[in-house]
Amino acid sequence: MRFKTSLLKTPKHSDLVGCVSWSNTEEIYSCGDDHVILKWNLVTKETVKVADLPTELYPTDLHLFPRGQLAGKKPGLDQLLLSSADGKFHLISRNGRIEKTVEAHKGAVLAGRWSYDGAGLLTAGEDGQVKIWSRSGMLRSTVVQSGAPIYSAAWSPDSSQVLYTSGATLIIKHLTPNSKPNWWRAHDGLVLKVTWNPSNNLIISGGEDCRYKVWDSSGRPLYSSHIHDYPITSVSWSPSGDLFAVGSYNTLRLCDKKGWSYSLEKPNTGSIMNIAWSSDGTQVAGACGNGHVIFAHIIER
Repeated sequence: MRFKTSLLKTPKHSDLVGCVSWSNTEEIYSCGDDHVILKWNLVTKETVKVADLPTELYPTDLHLFPRGQLAGKKPGLDQLLLSSADGKFHLISRNGRIEKTVEAHKGAVLAGRWSYDGAGLLTAGEDGQVKIWSRSGMLRSTVVQSGAPIYSAAWSPDSSQVLYTSGATLIIKHLTPNSKPNWWRAHDGLVLKVTWNPSNNLIISGGEDCRYKVWDSSGRPLYSSHIHDYPITSVSWSPSGDLFAVGSYNTLRLCDKKGWSYSLEKPNTGSIMNIAWSSDGTQVAGACGNGHVIFAHIIER
């Protein structure tokens, strides 16, 4: 089993691509430091510009609630959640209109994620805070106030806890007030990315120490990779939890859930800042530091 990757000859974005998110198994949104949101159709091979963002808006994270999961049943879920470096997050319609902008953090908002049940969203920021918001963007609670920037955060499978990074440690905090957090030292440097899979309840982290690691939900280590040449800039679970993808500088790796590597690709991408899986778990899209969006689908299963 391995990834078969494809890259266009010339990138469609004119600057770093920070984030990608799937709309359905054929359609992807991407945005980057060129202040443009693009929509890619993998069937027709068309790429259209959905929106020109304000020039002061530098995107940091993008999450579209998977279509068909709950989106039709819950109004407001058919929106892109876009966080940005100016401390705001934005709810954007699929045709590119900014429906709402919320002042969320002091300093950059570094992560923005819809919850698995669609009931709300979380943001995490440079100010060391994690906040929970309603679907419409009303503040519900500030669940974390720490002294270190939070580079990445994720929901637990039942959306009752949040997992977040703090320096070299990972911390799980229950949403109920005054609950004691569970924390553990995870890497020998900053933890840059973390993801928690709803199907298998396992966690992957990637760090500045050039390793990726697999953990159970209690923080017990299940796998630690060898040291890579560059920091791990993205990790992403497949929806079913049987595979995950790891991104680094000019590097895209496919692994099984135990951590073992099936394939290693060396595309000319710069750092892969963000990886997103299609809902059927057959392909990934990656946001690349050199303006490209890389596509990879699984072959030879």
